[in-house]
Amino acid sequence: QGAFAYILNYFMYVLWALLFSLLAVLLVKGFAPYACGSGIPEIKTILSGFIIRGYLGKWTLIIKTITLVLAVSSGLSLGKEGPLVHVACCCGNILCHLFTKYRKNEAKRREVLSAAAAAGVSVAFGAPIGGVLFSLEEVSYYFPLKTLWRSFFAALVAAFTLRSINPFGNSRLVLFYVEFHMPWHLLELVPFILLGIFGGLWGAFFIRSNIAWCRRRKTTKLGKYPVLEVFVVTAITAILAFPNEYTRMSTSELISELFNDCGILDSSKLCEYVNDFNSTKGDDLPDRAAGPGVYTAMWQLALALVMKVFITIFTFGMKVPSGLFIPSMAVGAIAGRLLGVAMEQLAFYHHEWAIFSGWCSQGADCITPGLYAMVGAAACLGGVTRMTVSLVVIMFELTGGLEYIVPLMAAAMTSKWVADAIGREGIYDAHIRLNGYPFLEAKEEFSHKTLAMDVMRPRRNDPPLTVITQDSMTVEDVETIVNETTYSGYPVVVSRESQRLVGFVLRRDLIISIENARKKQDGIVSTSVIYFTDHSPPLPPSSPSMLKLRSILDLSPFTVTDQTPMEIVVDIFRKLGLRQCLVTHNG
Repeated sequence: QGAFAYILNYFMYVLWALLFSLLAVLLVKGFAPYACGSGIPEIKTILSGFIIRGYLGKWTLIIKTITLVLAVSSGLSLGKEGPLVHVACCCGNILCHLFTKYRKNEAKRREVLSAAAAAGVSVAFGAPIGGVLFSLEEVSYYFPLKTLWRSFFAALVAAFTLRSINPFGNSRLVLFYVEFHMPWHLLELVPFILLGIFGGLWGAFFIRSNIAWCRRRKTTKLGKYPVLEVFVVTAITAILAFPNEYTRMSTSELISELFNDCGILDSSKLCEYVNDFNSTKGDDLPDRAAGPGVYTAMWQLALALVMKVFITIFTFGMKVPSGLFIPSMAVGAIAGRLLGVAMEQLAFYHHEWAIFSGWCSQGADCITPGLYAMVGAAACLGGVTRMTVSLVVIMFELTGGLEYIVPLMAAAMTSKWVADAIGREGIYDAHIRLNGYPFLEAKEEFSHKTLAMDVMRPRRNDPPLTVITQDSMTVEDVETIVNETTYSGYPVVVSRESQRLVGFVLRRDLIISIENARKKQDGIVSTSVIYFTDHSPPLPPSSPSMLKLRSILDLSPFTVTDQTPMEIVVDIFRKLGLRQCLVTHNG
């Protein structure tokens, strides 16, 4: 007891937080730079057809697993759910390398990654169906029906394994199981929709400020000192968090306490009501006047809300693994609980008002503050990630509150509409754009009336298209083209005059083939002619020997005609995940 003990506790708390987070950031920096952040934006990009080498490798897996534990334990305002999706995808990718069927086939591998993302959410939340829907709605780019039931099976096995290991020690899958099953009244939809509006506003504000801060980190000197940044943010978080018991506890504990409904034996401060009733009918306690404990809890929760709102902006995107689900749910749950207690006290003191008169008599249990916390959590999570279906399913799987689907749906839709009105994209899409990954959003409408010929490169006054002829260019000419341009491939045409398309050749293949030929084939010099044709003409005796590259030519490149509407072209790029598309006119 006493001041000295408090100071010592405070000091130890800050010290451990700094130790954990420093260890995490040093491991990430030293061994696997890709292990930082949430990983969901990158997985979306990978599933849309872009390759990030080493992003799903074994080093990333090992380091991310260790540093995730450290980062969450350090008390930073971050969750473990997003990174667990990344970890699951790493496992899926490593397993793919063991089987030839998947090692050779990129499309099959993407299906496995979709299923892995589903399994990741299934383990993170104990929500198998929510995981499948999350993979379908948020992560995957191309999701055929057969992937649906395979993801379902993967999520089932994941949930089954989790249940047999029983990590929470209460033989339940879910993190925040709620016991209350009170019916809600139609008029309560008004505060639920208000919570939805709050969630949408917070989501839009968070995305704006977090992207601004991350852009600042990219463009200024701040990005050069990741360890120092983590150190400072952890120190500030720990120093601010310790005095307030609601920020001192781990975020998941906080959320489960906020979701909880007060019983007779609950000892937490949130449940210090004035008990002035004689008989208790079963478990249903009537609405009661708030005691002094509830008022201090409200103050502390309001301070915790302010702290979480601002500190999460700086935490998400640092060089430690960090998820966004738990912090945004915490913000929403705090706001919801505050509103719920306010409503409860209003109903207690003014039960004769017109809005309460029909359904809330004196001594009845009308309003459940825990339900408001659930709805608020869903609203904030929806405002940040812009999920709808999967969000509601994850929320009711997470809490077991099946009869609250309608309030959750109302809040999720409202928050999506409000947030979409302020800024079009969710946090993951915003990070994809900030990092400059090539990603074509599948949800966007395309409304331009242009044709392929208006959009294609080169434009009218650009230098002409770089092409390779099928039988008249020398090794030197091709090497000059490769060195002067940065394209990843070149169309092969019949001749400069006829420009008829023969095929497409990749830059990488060209460089490798020419190098190999120079080493291994006799008589290949800079003046040797390169042939892409089936039959090469007989050579005059004096000329150097020719180089046949028919084998590396792609004879069926994807082409559209110059009159194709741009809508169709964009659709083709989305559905097939193309890198490039050639525009032809009469061949």
